[in-house]
Amino acid sequence: MKNNPIIVAVATAPGRGGVGVVRLSGQNLLPLAQILSGGKTPKPRVAMYTDFTDDQDRVIDNGLLLYFAAPASFTGEDVIELQGHGGPVVMQMLLQRCVQLGARLAEPGEFTKRAFLNNKLDLAQAESVADLIDASSQSAARMAVRSLKGAFSNEIHQLVDELITLRMLVEATLDFPEEDIDFLQAADAAGKLQHLWAAVAQVLVHAEQGVLLREGMKVVLVGAPNVGKSSLLNALAGDEVAIVTDIAGTTRDTVREQITLDGVPVHIIDTAGLRQTEDVVERIGIERSQQAVQQADVALILVDQREGLNETTAKILTQLPPSLHKIEVHNKIDLTGEVAASVSRETGQLQAFTTAETVIALSAKNGTGLDLLRQALLQQVGWQGESEGLFLARTRHIQALQQAQQELAYAGQCQHNQIELFAEHLRLAQNALNEITGEFSADDLLGVIFSRFCIGK
Repeated sequence: MKNNPIIVAVATAPGRGGVGVVRLSGQNLLPLAQILSGGKTPKPRVAMYTDFTDDQDRVIDNGLLLYFAAPASFTGEDVIELQGHGGPVVMQMLLQRCVQLGARLAEPGEFTKRAFLNNKLDLAQAESVADLIDASSQSAARMAVRSLKGAFSNEIHQLVDELITLRMLVEATLDFPEEDIDFLQAADAAGKLQHLWAAVAQVLVHAEQGVLLREGMKVVLVGAPNVGKSSLLNALAGDEVAIVTDIAGTTRDTVREQITLDGVPVHIIDTAGLRQTEDVVERIGIERSQQAVQQADVALILVDQREGLNETTAKILTQLPPSLHKIEVHNKIDLTGEVAASVSRETGQLQAFTTAETVIALSAKNGTGLDLLRQALLQQVGWQGESEGLFLARTRHIQALQQAQQELAYAGQCQHNQIELFAEHLRLAQNALNEITGEFSADDLLGVIFSRFCIGK
């Protein structure tokens, strides 16, 4: 990192604001700070009020200059922050002045990437920086902070430490092959392996909850025309986000809305009624509806309670992906005089010809039964509620934990008669876990991760 160029970016959001921040990172930035401040010498970690000048000593702006000397900075390098007035023209003038003095424009996530490469934080913590910025609920923000503080990383490090201890026992047997089985039995290698597998499984459960909290669930509303899909979307969103009429085919394109249930972001997609039609515009909407179904986590199949599960809706059910969670929603009970109810395969008898896991009777018009639907949605995706043990996680973390779990299972199959393979599977399990914190990672993976950050972070 010693030969890295100086990088600069506007760290605040685009547009006008009361305060704007230009951030620089690199080696030996004190002379540059003196030039920017018209010859003043800032003290490390002390805010200095000053004018920011151009190459002709004209004042560009005035504000605070903060100088963080390496390694006591976010990136581990010298860092300068220029806190001025938040006008876009002023920010660009300061940015251009820094470039004129030898800095180059930072790439997305480059400040955080340098912090990772300088061991100021590991890869899981680095990712949590972006997750905290992008958090779409208070629960997600709290869990992102836990990850940033190292909650997730600490659990991974504990698993790695246990795995290293087991590997040391196994590697020792390779030096004394005539005693390998007895040695491993005496050290309870099988018990340690089983405990380690269970510990990975527990972290995996928490990580899956963290992924759900970060990414949310995708819910698609499907059904025949005029069964109340748009009314249900409006009821869940608490706003008139979709047009509602008595005319079949009113919704001709997908309508998207995001809500939050118990801290979990829920992305709801109202689709065009699935049916055969000669209308070109409606047909395109139906094709988009089918694409939305393929990408969804849960499908709400709406049924007019007055008609029941007719042949049209039963056909729609058979066309849905088998792996898709399904909730059958019988709408318009306000017109039939029935009460709200929920029946699942675990708690009651469902109609034999439905493939849904749960059937709920409700009224989107007056809101009766909506709480039952909200509870059913969370149950379908396995949400267990926010707890102190949770942390924000990503899909790649899930894949790495699953890979480690699989390698541990393979190790268990060959621990008694194939010690070399036993040791190799343990090594591969450790590599998988180390991918989470970045101690074992490819450069192309780092490029993908940090390219999704915002500029200036």
